[in-house]
Amino acid sequence: MNGTPEDDLRRTPLYELHRALGARLVPFAGYEMPVQYPAGILKEHLQCREQAALFDVSHMGQVRLEGPGAAAALEGLAPLDAQGLPEGRTRYSFFTNAAGGILDDFMTSNAGDHLFLVVNAACKAADVARLEAALPAGTRCALLEDRALLALQGPRAAAVLARLAPEVAGLRFMDSRELELAGLPARVSRSGYTGEDGFEISLPADSAAAFAERLLGEPEVAPAGLGARDSLRLEAGLCLYGHDLDETTTPIEAGLAWAIGKRRRAEGGFPGAEIIRRQLAEGPARKRIGLLPEGRAPLREGLELADGTGHKVGRITSGGFAPSLGRPVAMGYVEAALADPGVALTAELRGKPTALTVAAMPFVKHGYKRS
Repeated sequence: MNGTPEDDLRRTPLYELHRALGARLVPFAGYEMPVQYPAGILKEHLQCREQAALFDVSHMGQVRLEGPGAAAALEGLAPLDAQGLPEGRTRYSFFTNAAGGILDDFMTSNAGDHLFLVVNAACKAADVARLEAALPAGTRCALLEDRALLALQGPRAAAVLARLAPEVAGLRFMDSRELELAGLPARVSRSGYTGEDGFEISLPADSAAAFAERLLGEPEVAPAGLGARDSLRLEAGLCLYGHDLDETTTPIEAGLAWAIGKRRRAEGGFPGAEIIRRQLAEGPARKRIGLLPEGRAPLREGLELADGTGHKVGRITSGGFAPSLGRPVAMGYVEAALADPGVALTAELRGKPTALTVAAMPFVKHGYKRS
């Protein structure tokens, strides 16, 4: 977790609800956030895989971009086809630097008269400054401080939310709509960070706690914290910024080439385009991989990976126990020649070598509603 002195921590609109629910609160990205509730991370994780879990993600940055030239300006900062994004759809992308590294990853929705971005909490101030510096006259960028963001995730999430707004049943993965939920204006995106079907719900901050309580009153829903969010995204093979992605890692190394559309590949026009396009054509020198360690001990971020001769070939960037599989899993980066599933590697844990096998990701099949 990212530590911050307690006196400097911010609180989300659900802070008092977290306390009432018995959450263990920890510093994270400048906020006091729930890492788990009394049920524990294992049960919260399985709740999401089997029923529905509610996460508070209000620490994330919600950004509104509007005015002529907003989409084109965004394309100057990221390899996103913002101008070709259909209304009501969401796409994943990343801000890049001159070396092709990733400054932050984010989601963008076309809301018709504006673009709606969700960026990482620790990066939101820098992201807004970056956008403001790039926007032409008459285009506006606003960080929405008066909004909360909830994530309702799991195979029963759609049935639960449809009780409040039947039209959510018709949304596909990465659809985004303005809807009324329990009398509240909300932007609902069928997306999330768990690998399960689910929704991210942006709504007025002053109504968020009451709305969350209403969702938690449904029999299929239970609260879940940052601990389960991390184990769920790891099982789903999803990257965490600052760990699996950073300023020295390109999208191609990270296995995110799928997020760069044909037009942007052909035209470039974003920071680091020459390097990224070269890696698309020739392949990167290293690649992100999934890893299955032997035994029961999780292998954590920072451990170096070695080949059969003891040569250092990469390192682990995320690792932990996978409750859905009952075993540890990890991901990291290795030399491209060693990135195929089945390759044997080792990592040193407490002075002893532990065997790992390169594995395909995701570790747990995604449950997205694509049709």
